Amino acid sequence: MKIHADILSMQVIPNVNEELAKKFNLKPYQRSIGLVTTTIDDVGYTAIDEATKKTDVEVVYAKSFYAGAAHASGPLSGEFLGVIAGPSPEEVKSGLDSIRITIENDAYFEAINGNPDHALYAHTVSRTGSFLAEMAGIPVGQSLAYLIAPPLEAIVGLDAALKAADVTLCEFFAPPSETNFGGGLLTGSQSSCQAATDAFREAIQNMARNPLGY
Repeated sequence: MKIHADILSMQVIPNVNEELAKKFNLKPYQRSIGLVTTTIDDVGYTAIDEATKKTDVEVVYAKSFYAGAAHASGPLSGEFLGVIAGPSPEEVKSGLDSIRITIENDAYFEAINGNPDHALYAHTVSRTGSFLAEMAGIPVGQSLAYLIAPPLEAIVGLDAALKAADVTLCEFFAPPSETNFGGGLLTGSQSSCQAATDAFREAIQNMARNPLGY
């Protein structure tokens, strides 16, 4: 069962104020920014990275909010804010369009054993953009397994993923994260990342069927 994120708000500032531009460390040619909030942070991170591959934009801000979308500060907050910057409003709008397409079609959480209250994120990024590549410390274009789950499940799943494929753990999100999850970014060939993703999912599904069966 797929659990899709909702896009709560998308806005464009065509000509951002100079003082604000400095706070976002914008380059001189980056005069426009686009802002997006979503109900699921990891889907948001994946989507803004995809935008850097499709359009002339750069991610200048991306943060998760504490306690998740169920405890958001307002109806348009969700659990994630991403900001992209580009040379023109048109380019930024194209970036936001790319984000929307990714969120609506390609990136989603999955219910563990059909339980929507128990979810994981097991997503293979076949070719990273500039944002996730920098986060993972790898070259742009290299593959990633983006793996997220509740705290205990994340550790069990990561161990299985690392044992199942020729992958390297680039980034460990020690639980609890801002949204009380955990996980990591693993890199290798695209096929190895896919194998790691599958192993992560399977290990968590198996342990969830018998959580006390140590």
